[in-house]
Amino acid sequence: MLKERTKIAVFVSGGGTNLQAILDAAAAGNLPDGEIALVLSSKADAYALERAKNAGVKTAVVSKKECGSQESFEAKILAELEKNGIEMIVLAGFMSILSADFTGRFPRRILNVHPSLIPAFCGKGFYGLRVHEAALEYGVKVSGATVHFVNEIPDGGEIIAQKAVDILPGDTPEILQKRIMEQAEWILLPAAVQTVAKELRER
Repeated sequence: MLKERTKIAVFVSGGGTNLQAILDAAAAGNLPDGEIALVLSSKADAYALERAKNAGVKTAVVSKKECGSQESFEAKILAELEKNGIEMIVLAGFMSILSADFTGRFPRRILNVHPSLIPAFCGKGFYGLRVHEAALEYGVKVSGATVHFVNEIPDGGEIIAQKAVDILPGDTPEILQKRIMEQAEWILLPAAVQTVAKELRER
């Protein structure tokens, strides 16, 4: 017999467009094996929290600055996850690095989306517009997005899915960022969330 749907926490720090893609997928019935049970933000003013509230999803804010240390920050996050019975985590524009101790507690249960075709333009220092700036500077003709499991190495976990997006003449980092979100991230991430939620539910 199938267990209850996999309880998912989405970690955010900003506008929450990838969160919205997951919420939309859930609303459309495309996340049958998962339930978005918590949206946790590292910033109290993140617009992603509004998106969660609009979808009727519980929210929590854990600020690293207020916690004072990585240990205290992660202990607070773990307390929130425990309180809500969370089995799986999705990093959707979460701007805080999590320690090896933290990621080690959730093997093959933390997903991240990265706006390039890993192993290109990834790792420490590569996030947001910097990724697209680097791709354009290098002159690659194709970029895209990657959904991968999270381990102790930034962007170093096993790849779940990738989708290529063409770079076009006249692209700026902002234009490329938007195209990769629309054509890759917002499609790949909800599908990967469902795949992993299903695997965990069937275990």
